[in-house]
Amino acid sequence: MTISMHQTSVALGRALNNLAAILQKAATHAELKKIDPAVLLNSRLYPDMFPLVRQIQIATDTVRSGVARIAGIEFPAYEDKETTFAELSTRIQNTITYLQSIKPEQLEGREDVTVTWQTRSSTKSMQGLPYLLQHVVPNVYFHVTTAYNILRHNGVEIGKKDFLGNT
Repeated sequence: MTISMHQTSVALGRALNNLAAILQKAATHAELKKIDPAVLLNSRLYPDMFPLVRQIQIATDTVRSGVARIAGIEFPAYEDKETTFAELSTRIQNTITYLQSIKPEQLEGREDVTVTWQTRSSTKSMQGLPYLLQHVVPNVYFHVTTAYNILRHNGVEIGKKDFLGNT
């Protein structure tokens, strides 16, 4: 059995759905414990790491831009202005909706296409399949995991089942 570029890309939606569920638990936790939501939203694991809000922004940006670059299409840009759990949830849902709009024929057969993108310090290029498997997927999971860890570190009662979702 082979796994396709489309299947791999769409599977990222599951990580985002689980992230949305974790955020809902965080919002409930903040309300029940009388914690200002901004405290959780701006929390970070270490001073030189991005806060929760930015982790979620990067995860959603990586999904949208990564899949679009492979497909050779423009991707919607989101302003990074979320300041509430509800706004972050909307961002995640918009990203999932975008991901679901990508048709298999937009990704299949693009394993060898050259994907080029700009980082903060340089321009990078990879072929489509390595870009998806070695850049997009690990980056999405890194930022989703970091968001999970920030919330868990701050006392939100979440566990591995929340991260993995219903399997």
